[in-house]
Amino acid sequence: MSLLIHNARILTLAGDPTTRRGPTTGDLATIDRGWVHISGQTITAVGAEDDKRAGVSARHIIDARGRVLMPAFTDCHTHLCWAGQRLDEWERKLAGATYLEILASGGGILSTVRAVRAASERELTDHLTERLAWLLREGTATVEIKSGYGLDTATELKMLRAIVAAGEAWPCTVVPTACIGHAIDPDATTDADRAAFVRRTIDDTLPAVTAEFPGIAIDAYCEQGAWGVAECVELFDRAQAAGHTVRVHADQFNPLGLLPEAVSRGYRSVDHLEATTDDDLRTLAASETFGVMLPCAGFHTDGRYGDGRAFLDAGGRLAIATNTNPGSAPCQSMPMAIALAARHNGLTPAEAIACATVTPAALLGLTDRGRVEPGCRADLVLLRHTDERALAFEFGGDPTDVVVCAGEIVKNLR
Repeated sequence: MSLLIHNARILTLAGDPTTRRGPTTGDLATIDRGWVHISGQTITAVGAEDDKRAGVSARHIIDARGRVLMPAFTDCHTHLCWAGQRLDEWERKLAGATYLEILASGGGILSTVRAVRAASERELTDHLTERLAWLLREGTATVEIKSGYGLDTATELKMLRAIVAAGEAWPCTVVPTACIGHAIDPDATTDADRAAFVRRTIDDTLPAVTAEFPGIAIDAYCEQGAWGVAECVELFDRAQAAGHTVRVHADQFNPLGLLPEAVSRGYRSVDHLEATTDDDLRTLAASETFGVMLPCAGFHTDGRYGDGRAFLDAGGRLAIATNTNPGSAPCQSMPMAIALAARHNGLTPAEAIACATVTPAALLGLTDRGRVEPGCRADLVLLRHTDERALAFEFGGDPTDVVVCAGEIVKNLR
């Protein structure tokens, strides 16, 4: 397919994505009125409207009428594969129960674990396929999806197979992550049980994941009631030795001390950061490890948000994501995450846009997207807005008129 989109305000986010950090994060490299030519799955040319387009033709032409054209969103932290629902627990939360209280009573992640264990691989795939369609309608064309609701080898592998199967049927890109340290098995009721569960995860589940999904990122949740610092470090040391990259949930409710270990051991990202100390935030900002902030979780859970302003001012590499899951962040909308990040993480609209596109793509190792430049993958969204600041200003609606995935128009409301 060949496609020409012209008369657009283009947010190119041009430049080397691996060097975008700190004060340079919000550089959108905007073309006030420009055009983009696409051939097959690739952007072949980008120019201003007063540039000559000699030899540039296309079977499909879209007049943007001054609207904003930008890279499609990359959602780099989700738990989009699940079964069951947690509406009863939400009512408990409304009545005053905290997230950690619900977790300690066998709810939260653990209730979803029971539902996922009971579901078939096909059921998980079908549920996930439906949710992927929701994402695409709002402009997300690359999404990371974690396992982690199995907590045993067979179910973790079942989840990863479902994630891969749904991704193969989706026109865009799914990046699976093995979050095998997401919680402690609900059947581990004593200290000895807990130690045995951690041992099985490291000695049995990790090698099984390595055998079937070599190189996949390994993740864990370091928090009270979940995995401790020493347990995470042992899991991740083994994972890195087996060729895996490492990501970790940390400092959501309590700063337990994993962040310095993450930096010294070269983990790919530390995600959440709501409770991170000022010193640790500066340590992370000075490193090559990405920070990922999840404002939808703060909005739904306890009103706490990571200090994105301080992190960027200290030179950090920041991404934002939805953290879509059935309990603490039931939101699949990257536009909503952008709106919340501007209000509560201290980001400018331009920074929030970059943190939802080019930076998370770089985190996932996908430097062929998140920018509107020749040679990049043609994953684009055309907003209904003529000013990109409206993407952060408005909230609760769908701002996308056109979505292009790998050069194909998959949504067109123009």
